[in-house]
Amino acid sequence: MNAQWKMIYLARRNPALAPEDFPQAWREHSALGRECRNVQDKVKAVRQCSRVLDRPDLPRGACTGYDGVNLLSLRDRQAADDIWSDEETLRIMRPDEPRVFSTYVRDFTLVAQEQVLRDGGETGVCVVLFLRAGPGQSCGAGDFGAVSGTPWAAAARLVWNGVAGERPPGYEYDAIVEAWFASVEAVAAAFGDDSVWACLPAGLAVRVDVARSVCLLTHVTHRRP
Repeated sequence: MNAQWKMIYLARRNPALAPEDFPQAWREHSALGRECRNVQDKVKAVRQCSRVLDRPDLPRGACTGYDGVNLLSLRDRQAADDIWSDEETLRIMRPDEPRVFSTYVRDFTLVAQEQVLRDGGETGVCVVLFLRAGPGQSCGAGDFGAVSGTPWAAAARLVWNGVAGERPPGYEYDAIVEAWFASVEAVAAAFGDDSVWACLPAGLAVRVDVARSVCLLTHVTHRRP
């Protein structure tokens, strides 16, 4: 099986947009991609995951300083580089980016290689971890493997994305974890009053710099296909 490469971004909205208006503005921006033939060819699937607004306190430790995570499945690794210089993308999509986001998309996008740890099917709610390794540490998918007895065991699907290549300033993350749950209520039941950071599998907890990592509770507000 070929490696699945992704572009993943951790977005803040344009401050002129109300939080509840961000998902629709984001969908409108995504629709511009239909006018870009190369985007359609390079990006095979899209999952726009907006921050859950009605339950911002769940799970404890989740951040409210970002507004969404985009998971873009790519045709191949080269597509992640080519898309930034694509003429149609620069002409059609890039001018619209400041309307929706706090800055240009390239400034908060990471490239990663996917490893599915548990595939019980994709749901509509995703707890996303952007992990920064501690000084002198590194972390890999194996560190997230032993989830038995932790809230992560309640996730239907677990995906480890190892970040590769250049990291934009302020986004120096080493890995991104997707934990897909059946519902926001399922997340609440799994974690209760515990912080997500206190519940990391033991092998990962000793390697991660929690203070420089981010957790976002999201739900899918647009997907293709």
